[in-house]
Amino acid sequence: MVRRFLFAFIALLMALAAAAVWAPLTVLSAITPANGLREIHGIAYGENPRHRLDVVAPVEPSSGRPVVVFFYGGAWQEGDRAQYRFVARSLASRGWVTIVPDYRVHPEARFPDFLEDGAAAVRWARDHAADHGGDPSRLFLMGHSAGAYNAAMLALDARWLRGVGLDPAHDVRGWIGLSGPYDFLPIVDPVVQIVFGPRDRWPATQPIAYVSANSPPALLLTGEADERVRPGNSVRLAAALRAVQVPVQLITFPEAGHARTLMALWPWPTGDVPVLEAVAAFIREWSPRRRQDHMPSLGD
Repeated sequence: MVRRFLFAFIALLMALAAAAVWAPLTVLSAITPANGLREIHGIAYGENPRHRLDVVAPVEPSSGRPVVVFFYGGAWQEGDRAQYRFVARSLASRGWVTIVPDYRVHPEARFPDFLEDGAAAVRWARDHAADHGGDPSRLFLMGHSAGAYNAAMLALDARWLRGVGLDPAHDVRGWIGLSGPYDFLPIVDPVVQIVFGPRDRWPATQPIAYVSANSPPALLLTGEADERVRPGNSVRLAAALRAVQVPVQLITFPEAGHARTLMALWPWPTGDVPVLEAVAAFIREWSPRRRQDHMPSLGD
């Protein structure tokens, strides 16, 4: 009975979204409870009006919780952290200090502005996680769609975090990408072409170009029915990581489209897309000990 109700409710949200009545993410965030959680909204991590973040953490005192910085998507053109409070609450309900930053987007921003913003947000997380019950040495990056790209670039291309005094090889326990674009040349969307600048610079914007043996462990989740960001992005990146012996888990969900991996982060997921369970298992695996003390797990 409950499962049927949840399926019907999700279907209603999608119908309302199609009719432009309500934004489904806003609705999910409005109805997701914050019981047992402490939320702080609109913390500045920089000078730009878009340099704001939310922190959601369990109320129960702790000094050693994993820390997750979640980057939302929007084709580097839109997005608002308030729409993703359902994600922050869902992750925090698992016992993690969750940080969701806004970042500059088109037309204000071009590559690499949003990566510089992301690095600044990660620096803030590293500096302030302990104030919210987190362990800054147990830091994970996570994102969906364009946000997964941001997380990937911060994890794989060390220059962005090094620019704020961090190093992904030492300061990031692992990263999680949901339906992310990691190897998407040629760029066909005209606005995204503007975002990433001249064509001759495109190869240097691709996360797959920065894979190395020092890359942090990765969890890549994608849907076979994703027509916006084809699952081959995740498949090719997973292969590149395995080729240099970086621990990576690739999970492909049959019949799941682009938004499904995100909607599955709702605290009451429906259907056969157990994203939360996969994320929880990954964080459990990589947060208890330093990477060098962990035997790699390279399977699917």
